[in-house]
Amino acid sequence: MTQDATEGMATGVAGGAARQIRARFDETTVTVYQAYADRVAGPALAAGTFVDPFKRGRMTWIKPSFLWMMYRCGWGAKTDQERVLAVDITREGFEWALSRACLSHFDNRRFAVKEDWQEAVRSSPVRVQWDPDRDLSLSPLPHRAIQIGLSGPAVERYVDGWITGIRDVTPLAHEVHAAVQADDLTAARSLLPAEHLYPLPAAIAERVA
Repeated sequence: MTQDATEGMATGVAGGAARQIRARFDETTVTVYQAYADRVAGPALAAGTFVDPFKRGRMTWIKPSFLWMMYRCGWGAKTDQERVLAVDITREGFEWALSRACLSHFDNRRFAVKEDWQEAVRSSPVRVQWDPDRDLSLSPLPHRAIQIGLSGPAVERYVDGWITGIRDVTPLAHEVHAAVQADDLTAARSLLPAEHLYPLPAAIAERVA
């Protein structure tokens, strides 16, 4: 049975039903999304990974939710986010990142004092942030989608080892948007990448919850 990005079960996810990692994945890879200007996207598509002028020294954010990416880039209409890329990465790399992640906000369930959290943020190469996922109208949904920020050694591993392929899904973004604008939500849903709850190991789920 297939399941699109606007539907899903509410169990078996990090942090319970409120925080859900939904993604397109198979036995070895998981798809994440990024949006860039042509000057970054073009060379990346040609090389099969990110190359100059992509900046390894900056934090790069990857997003498993297609519709959250559409919300962030405005269906590929925002400046410097005109090209939407689907990046297939190894599940091993994806889970490596999450197993070393620190939440982007202070959580007193994990840290006794704010200073301890700030030190964890400084020492971690990966940041995790949870934001309301989006429906086809880009309105917030009850559950939250994950954003994963990679820096330092995590960016190096991402660019040099985890990426197995990059696809330009800008035409898909425009096609879905056109269907939404035409008020044909059935057609729009049929175009969405099939996203399912990602089965995180319990220890990793606890870390990012």
